[in-house]
Amino acid sequence: MSRDFYIGLMSGTSMDGVDAVLVDFSKQQPRLVAKHSEAIPKHTLNGLQRLCLPDNDEINLLGQLDRSVGQLFGVAVNALLAKAGIAKEQVIAIGSHGQTVRHMPNLDMGFTLQIGDPNTIAVSTGIDVIADFRRKDIALGGQGAPLVPAFHQEIFATTDTPRIILNIGGISNITFLPSNKSSADRQVIGFDTGPGNTLIDAWCQQALQQAYDEDGAWAASGATDEKLLKHLLSHSYFSQAFPKSTGRELFNQAWLEQQTAAFGYLNEADIQSTLLDVTCHSIAKDTLALSESGELFVCGGGAFNGEMMRRLAKLLPKYKMSTTSELGIDPQWVEGIAFAWLAMRFHNRLPGNLPAVTGASRKAVLGAFFPAA
Repeated sequence: MSRDFYIGLMSGTSMDGVDAVLVDFSKQQPRLVAKHSEAIPKHTLNGLQRLCLPDNDEINLLGQLDRSVGQLFGVAVNALLAKAGIAKEQVIAIGSHGQTVRHMPNLDMGFTLQIGDPNTIAVSTGIDVIADFRRKDIALGGQGAPLVPAFHQEIFATTDTPRIILNIGGISNITFLPSNKSSADRQVIGFDTGPGNTLIDAWCQQALQQAYDEDGAWAASGATDEKLLKHLLSHSYFSQAFPKSTGRELFNQAWLEQQTAAFGYLNEADIQSTLLDVTCHSIAKDTLALSESGELFVCGGGAFNGEMMRRLAKLLPKYKMSTTSELGIDPQWVEGIAFAWLAMRFHNRLPGNLPAVTGASRKAVLGAFFPAA
């Protein structure tokens, strides 16, 4: 039986589910064969949200969740294969991103931590697993993030127009792909711009007990408060030079409550509108600093937020704006495919990082191998 496929597993900072994709890399353009989303059980989600913030008894919680998330990822893989009608023997390897619970690359001894025990995934699926993609880059002095720009460069080839790939998950990150006409010193650039959906989801959960603001309708019903917007955008992260990356450690519900404490006179919809503008304005500022005009293709959950897309389009009038569907990949599955791609790169002993993006001292093969046998 020929082995042609890789599986990518992704659970991002939004923690809105586990995405599993089955990918064929035998041609130049990856072919998405099948996809599956597995919901995160509420008790697991509550534990992950607790673990993302300092607390007591973290080691026991970490150890248990590491196994639980590994089992959940295994369930997602088995459901994906059943849906596709593909035998496990046809899969070369699983590329598992894991669930980030700490990302602290700027400490004196920087680190990043993703859980979802790869041994558990390998045992529950019978397939070799490649995981732990970020820590080699950090060992080389990098941020360990973002890693997807290397995939964006490989798949979304540049044209005669500057092209930006914008991923809006819990955190937003951009990849700048210079045009063929750019000067020789222009290279691929990528970094986290700041919050994507994390603050608007947190506020929606707190105020409405809903996981997210569907299509941005609630934000659209409010009016942005310019004073609060200016206050939130004054955070030092937004003016920090790249390479840079961030996460829930910085932009979280506790931080949001501190920042909005003096703005109790605002109604809840106005705060939601303002938080949406924090995401849009921070993205637009960094986009315009890279190029005043060009093409922008959005992926991640933000691509399905109509109000977010409309506001971005207004802030970037000289950009042709669409989603990665126009480039042949559904925006929901881009990151999952990227980690299948990283597994393929590991299997072929090819580097997976871009030092100009992460700040690492050199290119490196990323990941560690966890055999099913």
